[in-house]
Amino acid sequence: MAKYIFVTGGVTSSLGKGIIAASLAKLLQARGLSVTIQKLDPYINVDPGTLNPYEHGECYVTEDGAETDLDLGHYERFLNIYTSQSNNVTTGRIYQTVINKERQGAFLGKTVQVVPHITDEIKRRMLFLGKEGKYDIVITEIGGTVGDIESLPFIEAVRQLQWELPEEDVVVVHLTLIPYLKAAKELKTKPTQHSVKMLSETGVHPDVIVCRTEEPLGNDIKRKIALFCNVKTEAVIEAMDAPTIYEVPLEMLREKLDLICMKKLRITNFKEPELDKWKGFLDKLKYPKSKVTIGLIGKYIELQDAYKSILESFVHAGAMNEVKVQVVNVHSEYITEENVAEKLEGLDGLLVAPGFGVRGIEGKIVAVQYAREKQLPFFGICLGMQMAVIEYGRNVLGIKDAHSTEMDANTANPVINMMEEQKQITMMGGTMRLGAYPCEITAGTLAHKIYNNLHISERHRHRYEFNNKYQEQYEKAGMVFSGRNPETNLVEIMEIPSHPFFIGVQYHPELKSTVEKPAPLFVSFVAAAKQYNEQKSSLKNPVLQGEII
Repeated sequence: MAKYIFVTGGVTSSLGKGIIAASLAKLLQARGLSVTIQKLDPYINVDPGTLNPYEHGECYVTEDGAETDLDLGHYERFLNIYTSQSNNVTTGRIYQTVINKERQGAFLGKTVQVVPHITDEIKRRMLFLGKEGKYDIVITEIGGTVGDIESLPFIEAVRQLQWELPEEDVVVVHLTLIPYLKAAKELKTKPTQHSVKMLSETGVHPDVIVCRTEEPLGNDIKRKIALFCNVKTEAVIEAMDAPTIYEVPLEMLREKLDLICMKKLRITNFKEPELDKWKGFLDKLKYPKSKVTIGLIGKYIELQDAYKSILESFVHAGAMNEVKVQVVNVHSEYITEENVAEKLEGLDGLLVAPGFGVRGIEGKIVAVQYAREKQLPFFGICLGMQMAVIEYGRNVLGIKDAHSTEMDANTANPVINMMEEQKQITMMGGTMRLGAYPCEITAGTLAHKIYNNLHISERHRHRYEFNNKYQEQYEKAGMVFSGRNPETNLVEIMEIPSHPFFIGVQYHPELKSTVEKPAPLFVSFVAAAKQYNEQKSSLKNPVLQGEII
């Protein structure tokens, strides 16, 4: 049977419970234990699939097609293992399951209540992954903060499990904030004390307190927190702000978070942590040899989390190429033919990001045209690929009204059209083409060079596709469709061979990029941007007869 670690949060949201959970999991994994992480979200939505990115950041899609919280992306990037539908549960899904059971008569006419029926379902989900027999430890991150009305049933479920399971099978890690008051030049522990008090009032007592802080805690403050929060001094963990999230596992290693948890869980069979690959990645990340500037053309750039997986993929790809990738966010809604050169000046590459809806579409098309005509390395993802197809149709094929039926249902030239199986669907949640699908790549193409494979599998999240009725026209004009789904003939990859680097994909390669296995498309795109940058530099500083002119 697996052992369980629960990660809760207090004082404020966005403290980084997901990063702490992933870092702890990474350390336990490095010590030879089999670990998985799940996220329990207190909101009523069944999943984040119908949420606006401004509301909740990106919607992360798993291999099995689950639309999940973006923290699952952190779990996969740190652990280099897949998560699934079972790794993310919301209040909405819990209530939906319980209500369906009630309608089926499963409760034999009893009054359905939060306790025990809702909490029993929460506990079932908490323990589900541990009963598969694949994991030594299951880490469960509880979304929100202690004291939220929405979180109460989840905290109650943790209380019950602390009582039901053997003492050595459960650890509660509580993440809090230690604010630094600049005027007083003091760290304040009172918010942490109140947070732990509120958690204890629910019947859940933390075994470990992780303190987010801008300044070092020092032993005196650790002892004070331990005294007032009733934990051992060594169980008060300092979590200083780090330059990158990938340094957090090493910070937690120095603070012995993994050893403290294993001691409480009475795990004695472990080895010294193997983190050589992780440290090698960090060295390349911290000491790049050069820099490239990538323009990210998006609709939700005001919220960084809206493109979280893309930004992290650039981190992975940058380290592989030993360059620092500086991402410049450019709002597509404000790009026009008149200002595009000014907006995109100085870039070494252009990525047109995924998205939905008509807002900002024309700006994306203008940006694609600029990259194509200026020979600027281009990479389009999902909607980005579709915009590249529309731009090529309008400006190369001369189909001036080429469009997508997503933006113009009555267009005479729907070069991007809704998939046939999507046309009868009326429900929004979980009904797109989701999860991993195979793709066959044409030999000798740019895609073949990038993947070094003719058969790949990537994750999807879309309803619209390239309209194959226009295939012949596009191919005659020089566009190559280098990747297709073997069963449906759906275009997965398009490229322009006459361009130094111009590729668009219908899928989301950013969803499978990890520290140990960076996404090949991102690695190649950054390499192309690096080459473009070097060529620019050589033109500015030509070398003649050994002298710089």
